[in-house]
Order: sequence, then structure tokens, then C-alpha cells
Amino acid sequence: MTYVYNTERAFKDEAIDGLVTAYSRILRRVPDTSAVASVTAPAPGRVSTIVGGGSGHYPTFAGLVGPGLADASVCGDIFTSPSAEQVYRTIRAVDGGAGVVMLFGNYAGDVMHFGLAADQAAARDGIDARIVLVTDDIASAPPERIGERRGIAGDFFVFRAAAAAAHRGDSLDEVERIARHCNDRCRTVGVGFDGCMVPGRSEPLFTVEEGSMVLGLGIHGEPGISTMPRSSADELAGLLVDRLLAERPSGATRARILVNGLGRVKYEELFVLYRSLAGRFDAAGVSLTEPEVGEFVTSMDMAGCSVTLVWTDDELEGLLSAPATAPGYIRTERLPLDGRQAAPLGATGAEDQQSSGFPEMELTPSGRAARAGLAVVAGRLKELEDHLGALDSVAADGDHGTTMTRGMDAAVEAAGRAGPDASAVLIAAGMAFADAAGGASGALWGAGLTTVGRLIEPAGPEGLEATLLADALAAAEEAVVRLGQSQPGDKTLVDALHPLVETFRSAMADGADLRAAWAHAADAAQSAAAATAQMTARRGRAARLGDRSDGTPDPGAVSLAASAAALAAHFAGERSGTPAAPETTGAQL
Repeated sequence: MTYVYNTERAFKDEAIDGLVTAYSRILRRVPDTSAVASVTAPAPGRVSTIVGGGSGHYPTFAGLVGPGLADASVCGDIFTSPSAEQVYRTIRAVDGGAGVVMLFGNYAGDVMHFGLAADQAAARDGIDARIVLVTDDIASAPPERIGERRGIAGDFFVFRAAAAAAHRGDSLDEVERIARHCNDRCRTVGVGFDGCMVPGRSEPLFTVEEGSMVLGLGIHGEPGISTMPRSSADELAGLLVDRLLAERPSGATRARILVNGLGRVKYEELFVLYRSLAGRFDAAGVSLTEPEVGEFVTSMDMAGCSVTLVWTDDELEGLLSAPATAPGYIRTERLPLDGRQAAPLGATGAEDQQSSGFPEMELTPSGRAARAGLAVVAGRLKELEDHLGALDSVAADGDHGTTMTRGMDAAVEAAGRAGPDASAVLIAAGMAFADAAGGASGALWGAGLTTVGRLIEPAGPEGLEATLLADALAAAEEAVVRLGQSQPGDKTLVDALHPLVETFRSAMADGADLRAAWAHAADAAQSAAAATAQMTARRGRAARLGDRSDGTPDPGAVSLAASAAALAAHFAGERSGTPAAPETTGAQL
């Protein structure tokens, strides 16, 4: 359990503050973010590498930042992805003009938020931010679906190789190639003996029966592939080696090994395990070069360990031996600082957040309409907060209502500072929503709002053509589908978004005006959201619980449809001069 902390909410930020204070010779905090940066970043003309993910895994991620290693790390809350806004600010802060490679484990929240941030960096700043996913966990998917695998302790080797290539001056394409090459040669298998606890909780996230162990347990407590009696170190080594050798590349005889403790297994135990592993790999004709033994990717206080192999060639051996200095890892030879002063960090976007606000009187008609529409949606979602939470609790963690209200409140606040037109208002609102809400909903709504905002910019100050809005909505749907990897029928918000977009375009084509077209589209979205009750979830957390959500509408689809209906009622009230309330009966909320 966690013994030393003040409050659960402040734990992450206070830990980062303490880390930076303790290692100020290596790190500094990126202003107004949950990120840390190396004192050698940004380096003009050099590719920058950014790593990141949830806290609770130290020294991954923030502990692997420093000269010769990553240039920055963006830190989410415990086991939670950082927001797109935090990632975006960090990209701007450490970009040296040669582009950025972002590396992290293959988890849905991280993929969506880093993806949204990369889109924003390209669209708003012209920064080429590439993404390389780490997919080393052999227990999480079979070889034929290797792209679906999770990233666990293999993070260390992939981060190391990419950062070393960047520090020696390789091009953006080359750094990305090396990172992918290292990931392709990297395999990990882990075992858990007991669960972990997070600050403020009195019970572990999961438990393992006494005397048992779980093979393939994830670093957030995800289920393993099999439970078996606990064994001796020699027997455990044989089990793990057999799994790793089953995916040995043809002709490979040389590898780097990482024996990793997940938080509660002590170093001495890891050395006992390495002794057994080394003997078995030697017997299999595998030469282990420069082994690493210790805590590299932890899971708070989880009782468990993992073994990672990266099958090396001369290129990878050189990169993985390069000098590096970080709070959680030091590779000696030389310290590449040469007494230089830290270069100023680039812009982070925090200056935008410090704006005193864009006066209402200076807004264009479209800017005022966008602010008003966001406020209407925020009010409606607040009314539905408990209902949305109840829907979400059927097959997930029950936080959809609070997530949506938190995100929309932040969006309305950011919109109040933005202007002069709808484009600026929606972009600011979208990034604020993603930043405050986090998780999948934050990334998807953030992507939708910012995409619409960017694409309606040609509308000019006076108004917005319906055809331009229709095209922007279609692009927003594409962005949501790309980030969320969901299609109609998967029981997600896409099941309401797709009919909303298609009905709006069809109504416009039939000659309806914007308000009438939106009313038709909102009706279609509400019907579609209600129909998700008859679907079985195929994406997200609900999909992992089989048919538990059958008979219950998807909360993401319901919140989206309710937002569309609230806007339709608002438009109707504007036309008649009398405010109209959205329907609240049945499943069509």
C-alpha cells in the first residue's frame, strides 16, 4: 500500500515536484504541465524524443528523461493516460525544429491523446510529431496479432534506442525507423504474485490466490493468460525462457535482457531469477550482452516481475550502449553536458491559458453562437450526470457522467477566453475538454471539436455555411473513428455520431435550412443511441466484460445524442424567441 502521501488527487503532481527538485541537475518541469524535460532539451536542429503514460510505473516514464535518454516525459495520473493538451504543450516545449518522436505503450487512452496532440502540433505549429507504439507483451496477443500487444517493460529498450539515435543526430525518419526496429525485436513476459494498491485505496486492485501466480499479468492489473501454482526460481526461469524462445527470430543468437521488478519483488530476488535465466539462455545458445536487472517499469507495489529480450544486431548494440544519465538510469562513459546551460524551453501553450479572455462585444456572430451552444450542452450534460454515470457503471467504472461534465465545464471556460470566431472558440474548447476529461471520451470529444473548429475557419467573421459545417462534421467523425478505432455497431459514441452526420448532410441536400437539418440529425442520433441497448460492446472497457452491457444503451452514444438534442432545442428557441427544453423521456436522453 501507499504509506507516504498527502492526498490522492495531489499525489502525481507532488511526486513530480519532488523528482524535479531532487534531480534538478538533470530535469526541469515543463511549465503548466504534468511533464518533465531534460536540461539538454530542446536542442536546435536535433530530433526530440518524448515518452509518457500513466504514473505509478517509476522509473518509467519521468525517471528515464535526461541527457542521452528521452527529452521529455508527459505524466498522467496513476495508471491513466496524460491528456492531449499536456502532450501538445510538451511537444511545443521540446521541439528543436527537427521534429519529435513520441514513444509509449499500446494503450487506448495513450494512443488517442498522443494522437490528438500530434494532430494539433502539425495543424497549429507545423511540427512533425511521429508516434511509435511499444508492443512487446507476448501474453497480450498472439504473434499473428502482434500490433494489438501491450507495451510493458520493453519500453525501456525502445526508449533507449530511439533516444540514442536522436542524440547522435539522426534524422526524424531514421529515429522513427530505429524505434520501430527495436520494438519489432523486443519481447516480454511477466508474472504476478499479488495485486497493487494506489494512494487512497484500502484494497488492492486485484488479488492472486495464496500460493499461486498469474502468467502474463498486465502492469495495470489486467488479467493474465493462466494461473498456476507458485514455483521455484529455477522453474519460473524455465517457464519464462520457453515463452520467449518460442518467438526467437530465425538465426538470432545475441540478445539484451532486462529482468524487471514490478514494485514488491526485491533486487536480491531478481538476481536469483537472473542466475537461472542466464544458465538457460546459455544452454539455448543465446549470448546475453550487458544485462539489466532492477526496477525499470513498475506497477506501484505489485508483487511480480518480468523478463524482456531484445534480439540485437550491431546497430542496436551500439545504441543501447550509448552514454545516458537520468534519475532512474545511468550509463557511464561520459556525461554529454560539457558545462552548457540549459536551453530555454520552447512555447508550451500555457500563455494561451493565461489570457484574461476575449470580450463578448468583440466576438463575431459565429463566435457568440459557438459559446452559447457550448453552454447549452454543458447545462444539459450536468442534468444527466447521474444518469450517464449509472449507464456507465453497468459494464465500466461509472465515471462517464462526471467525465463529461468536467470536460464540458472546462470547454465552456476556455471558450470564454477564446475568439473572435467560432473556429477559435471550438479549437480552444476541444483542447480544454480533452485536457480536463482525460480518458477516451476526452480524446474523442477533443478531436471532434477541434476538427470542426479548424475546418470552419474559412467561414469568415459573419456566418457559417451549412455545407461547410457538414463537411467539418464528416471530418470530425473521421478523426473520432481514427483515434478510437471504432465503427458503427461497436456500441460506442460513433453509433450516434454517424447517423447525426449523415442525416444532417442528407437534410441539407434535400433543401432544409441549418436549424431544421440539425433537428432531423438530432432525432436520428437519439434513436440510434437508444438502439445501442440491443448491441454487444466490441470496443472499450465494456467489451472486456462480454454481454454485461446488453440491454443498456451506450453512455457515450447517449451523451452525444443528448448534446445534439439540446442544441436542436436551443436553435428552436432562438427561432421562436422562447427557450425550448430537450425531451427527457425513455432511452432517448
